[in-house]
Amino acid sequence: MTTFVLIHGAGDTAWSWHLVAAALAARRHEVIVPDLPGDDDALTLEDYADAAVAAVGDRRGGIVVGHSFGGFTAPLVAERIAADGLVLLAAMIPAPGETPDQWWDRTGFGAAVESQAARDGGLTGNSDPFVGFYHDVPRMLAEQALGRERAHPSQAAMSAVWPLEAWPDVATRMIVCTEDRFFPAGFLRELALERLGIVADEIAAGHCVALSRPDDLAGMLIGYAEELQPPAR
Repeated sequence: MTTFVLIHGAGDTAWSWHLVAAALAARRHEVIVPDLPGDDDALTLEDYADAAVAAVGDRRGGIVVGHSFGGFTAPLVAERIAADGLVLLAAMIPAPGETPDQWWDRTGFGAAVESQAARDGGLTGNSDPFVGFYHDVPRMLAEQALGRERAHPSQAAMSAVWPLEAWPDVATRMIVCTEDRFFPAGFLRELALERLGIVADEIAAGHCVALSRPDDLAGMLIGYAEELQPPAR
């Protein structure tokens, strides 16, 4: 049995992981999905990590997964709980000394979106959430997700320097979504190589893959756990 700690992205709640959590639990894994604090503009990345670690309790090890903006929080959690593995899912990859606000320009995100939008007729970066984010998610689920949106992260979290001085000493994997219309797949592949020196794995899905392909995603996460966790004694 593996303990999975699933960290949601910006605007989301723990609900965004509910289908993946069910798929993991059905295969007898323990799943912890913290609701990170929202609607408080004074809270920082450290506060988000505190909330996740509090949900984990005394457990150590396991696999931490961060989706989208969760890429800024998940490494903090992985370091604190001595995780066996860290998985970045269609996620931002922070650099030491960088704020989330700076990330967009420093990574070339805007140019990558503009370039991909020119190739796909404006689907990438589309302001309609049913086109730009939820295009492969069943409509009912997409509407439920939109109805749960809230103010997370805060401006304090966006403007503060990422608190780690180096990437945590945790085995890290990256998953890019080949049909992602928010973070173009090629952009994230290059970022993973540049910042982490790793070749990303792929899943054929849009940005909200936890809602569009939960069973396939759960299978990938279990595969990582089998690869990264130390053998039972």
